[in-house]
Amino acid sequence: MKNIKSVYFNEFGFSFLGNLLQEKNYSKIFILVDENTNQFCLSLFLSELATETSIEVIEIEAGEEFKNIETCTQVWYALSELGADRKSLIINLGGGVVTDLGGFVASTYMRGVDFVNVPTTLLAMVDASVGGKTGVDLGALKNQIGLINNPLLVIIDSRFLATLPAEQLRSGMAEMFKHGLIQSESYWGKMLNLSNLTLDDLDALIYESVLIKNNVVEQDPTEKSLRKTLNFGHTLGHAIESYCLQNTDRQTLLHGEAIAIGMVLAGFLSVEKLNFPKEKCFEIKETLSQYFEKQYFKQEEIEEIVNLMKFDKKNSHGNINFVLLEDIAKPKLDCLIEKELIYRAFNYYMG
Repeated sequence: MKNIKSVYFNEFGFSFLGNLLQEKNYSKIFILVDENTNQFCLSLFLSELATETSIEVIEIEAGEEFKNIETCTQVWYALSELGADRKSLIINLGGGVVTDLGGFVASTYMRGVDFVNVPTTLLAMVDASVGGKTGVDLGALKNQIGLINNPLLVIIDSRFLATLPAEQLRSGMAEMFKHGLIQSESYWGKMLNLSNLTLDDLDALIYESVLIKNNVVEQDPTEKSLRKTLNFGHTLGHAIESYCLQNTDRQTLLHGEAIAIGMVLAGFLSVEKLNFPKEKCFEIKETLSQYFEKQYFKQEEIEEIVNLMKFDKKNSHGNINFVLLEDIAKPKLDCLIEKELIYRAFNYYMG
């Protein structure tokens, strides 16, 4: 398995990290974990880490609700109290919350220190840890504060996936489905039949998913055009995720669970606005329904979700911009959608 520009797979990642640590001669290494990765992933990581440099572990609470500036402040204080300087290295060992927040902390502490991402969830492996996006939520609004800054290195080691509950694996698969829909019909085809999936198959699918995302990001690192296609399903998906996060009477949805809904909705909107083939829209709906439990929304809830879309980062000049599909692997940017059509999309999804 070849490495992909700063992304190293399995044993190659630890070998490269060992060389990097020797070459850079860091003053101290800080490993950022959450409660889960401290318990389930840290010992495996430390057993592979070859260094004589002093190591400190900083733990944050697990969950999207802690991906905020208050948590950053706690980590900044911890770094300061533990003697972190500009020659320190931060290693973010965890899912998307840890890699996003840890990357932001590293990028802003003393105006920026080196950091490495070691994603431990499928979602972080194929999405959050690749592409240089760092940041935190503002209240329930996703990723409103942050910047683009690439880690020195990303290590993707599928052994960490053995620690994941099934719903976390499914959450990561949503982004893999998305990569096929926006970039590769052949990859989408591979994702349609996962019934006899082996770990080797999963390794190969993760690799291809990272390759797809990396190719997009390399062509458009600051999201001027092509990189926006990675937001397919996210305009409504993020709004649904935020809505469920801030309403205690609703079950909180994992990122991938919300994005899966967003992709079905975007598929319907694509049929209505761009003549995306109806049978392919149905295929998206049916395929995703095998992995993600259907959610039901009342009319007033949908209205609140639609209102939340005005905070989407892709909006400009007061317009809510959707990424839709003309066909599989043929995305179209900046599609404007009227509210009435969004309500019909929800009816299609729930029907």
